[in-house]
Amino acid sequence: MKKVLLFVTAFAIFATSFAASAVSHLPKKATEIYLPIGNHMQISLMDFSKMNVKDYEKISGKHLNFFEKMSFKAGQKKLRKSIAEDGTVTNQKLLKMMSGEDHSVGFHLGGFALGFFLGLIGVLIAYIITGDRDVDRNRRKWAWIGFGVYVVLLIALVAMILSLNPTVY
Repeated sequence: MKKVLLFVTAFAIFATSFAASAVSHLPKKATEIYLPIGNHMQISLMDFSKMNVKDYEKISGKHLNFFEKMSFKAGQKKLRKSIAEDGTVTNQKLLKMMSGEDHSVGFHLGGFALGFFLGLIGVLIAYIITGDRDVDRNRRKWAWIGFGVYVVLLIALVAMILSLNPTVY
């Protein structure tokens, strides 16, 4: 039995180590990432970081009040700090947002964890958290699935305990 366990463990370690490989990707340049502004216009991230407020108002067709102008300038400063000297974007959150991945489908770990670990309270929290409509719907779905898995495991545990000691009922 010990040899079989040792063989299975060794096989699992070797199988996962051969599958591991380094994934390299080229950093995105700020001149290659485009933002939609105004009516069917797009501007590169680099140009957006250097644009003044009046040009933005002209392109977007919106008039900014004092606080919006201050927010625009602060956002531009933060954006300029996330662009390296060679023009590559260094901010990982910005790259993830610009990658175009769809987070409204597939497994949602946060929703599943809410439902599995917190039960109905976690499902309620999933309904309270707001954001993009499709992502919220996915989070709620996985919170219910997590709660369902919790309930099934709890029923299986109770059934197992009752089957071990049949004199309880």
